Amino acid sequence: MKTYKSNEYNNYLKNQKKQKHKIILAQTFVLIGTVIIWEFLAKLEIINTFLLSSPSAIFNLFVEYLKDGSIFMHIGISVWETILGFSIGTILGIVIAILLWYFPSFAKVMDPFLVVLNALPKTALAPILIVWVGPGIKGIVVIAVAIALVTTILSAYNYFINVDEDKIKMLKSFGATKLQILTKLILPSNIGNIINITKINIGLAWVGVIVGEFIVSRYGLGYLIVYGGQVFRLDLVMMGVIVLAFCALIMYQIVNLLEKIYNTKNK
Repeated sequence: MKTYKSNEYNNYLKNQKKQKHKIILAQTFVLIGTVIIWEFLAKLEIINTFLLSSPSAIFNLFVEYLKDGSIFMHIGISVWETILGFSIGTILGIVIAILLWYFPSFAKVMDPFLVVLNALPKTALAPILIVWVGPGIKGIVVIAVAIALVTTILSAYNYFINVDEDKIKMLKSFGATKLQILTKLILPSNIGNIINITKINIGLAWVGVIVGEFIVSRYGLGYLIVYGGQVFRLDLVMMGVIVLAFCALIMYQIVNLLEKIYNTKNK
């Protein structure tokens, strides 16, 4: 009986791996197919290369920036700003969410303000934040933090208050303090949710950084994109967008890897 169950489980794992490989293969096929069709349409002048450029033109431009090393400077600045904004926004947001959970009266006072802040279009406030904080990396990081912060607070607080009430009552019946409930139940049971918040904040931080670089920066991927638009070089715009997409994907995959390591250790 045990051998039968073991074989069934192994077959299940094999099928899961096969399915995963098929999905990766399909994704690769779609990506390569899209690039080939795009290049083909551009060569035949079916699409307007002035507006859409072409994969070969984008690649050649990327090689030029690669040779003089300037692409590394732009990527490095944008990634550093994103890491700062993402880290500060996530950590500060979780800390404030903990305070809201720990002090219910404080949460009730702050509730309408958080709702209003969440409804505000943070990107529209970017110029004001730049004036308040100043240009440069400092102003760009503040925009990234502002975009990620409120979402983090509301999401984390919602997760904290929705922990199983019966578990909380059980800990209280054993004389647990509120701090012990926080450290032994609330936070440990929400590690997965906090990781999900982190994944979302990667994208939000990138939005803040790119918007900030649009406004004040002379370096970074956002600067390349807006500069390309100003001089009508759509190959430069597309290159900046593609490099940005890869950077965001790499950061997301790093967090995804950390999540898998955590899940493996806690099985």
